[in-house]
Amino acid sequence: MAKSKVLVVGATGYIGKRIVKASIDQGHITYVLQRPETGLDIDKLQLLLSFKKQGARLVEGSFSDQQSLVEAVKKVDVVICTMSGVHFKSHNILMQLKLVDAIKEAGNVKRFLPSEFGMDPARMEHALAPGRETFDQKMIVRRAIEDAKIPFTYVSASCFAGYFVGNLSQLETLTPPKDKVCLYGDGNVKAVYMDEDDIATYTVKAIDDPRALNKTLYLRPPENILSQRQLVEIWEKLSGKKLEKIIISGEDFLASMKDKDYAAKAGMGHFYHICYEGSLTNFEIGEDGEEASSLYPEVKYTRMDEYLNIFV
Repeated sequence: MAKSKVLVVGATGYIGKRIVKASIDQGHITYVLQRPETGLDIDKLQLLLSFKKQGARLVEGSFSDQQSLVEAVKKVDVVICTMSGVHFKSHNILMQLKLVDAIKEAGNVKRFLPSEFGMDPARMEHALAPGRETFDQKMIVRRAIEDAKIPFTYVSASCFAGYFVGNLSQLETLTPPKDKVCLYGDGNVKAVYMDEDDIATYTVKAIDDPRALNKTLYLRPPENILSQRQLVEIWEKLSGKKLEKIIISGEDFLASMKDKDYAAKAGMGHFYHICYEGSLTNFEIGEDGEEASSLYPEVKYTRMDEYLNIFV
């Protein structure tokens, strides 16, 4: 079967740039949306040009010019959107509604993967404000996709290792603590930690797979389902140094959010659901979902001892 042609929207972002590489590496003709809004952002321009050197094709399109989006979409079979949905960067989830309209008008897309890549928003109706805004907006986009009868795959990618592993899930840092570590609750709640390049690999694997059509793809490779305490133990073994453990109760964690700004509150709310409630692992995957490492056992995913070893 011929490989689908892919358009990546949000390609210069944290996950987007990895999706572009994975798409090219897996042999897909890969288009990247080049938006005039980039303006004088030289870093983004140079990243776009680096994609071109790797073999990607740049296609101009703007969210303020609907016809340009339609024309970009007409060039491909699959659209993957990775626009940011975190408050401390930019929060553009609802901009995807214009992309949904463009896909509907173009009428040729076989699969759309909207910007998700975190917790499954369908399971987060109880989420704390203001962080629940992210989940609510993702559900608005999902409803638009499904109302338009656009074939889809939603990707629930779990915890990005860059934000949760190198720092042993500590707030306000991205590198390992030197002497003491905060444990959330008893530290035994399980989460799933994913190398971001592996997220991209699994995502692109799914785009032509009928098993992932109109389903949620959960990234839960078994050896990466770990508690925070296990993560700390891996680091202690690698570094040869024991850390002092400070227990943070759920009540104290929630209380510490009160004086934070909007973006920090949103992020900490997500953190609470992952680290205290186990929102990535406290449910069974049903008929409306598939688990990526089961579908694609050939992917040699990064274990967290390998990931942490670079910090030693």
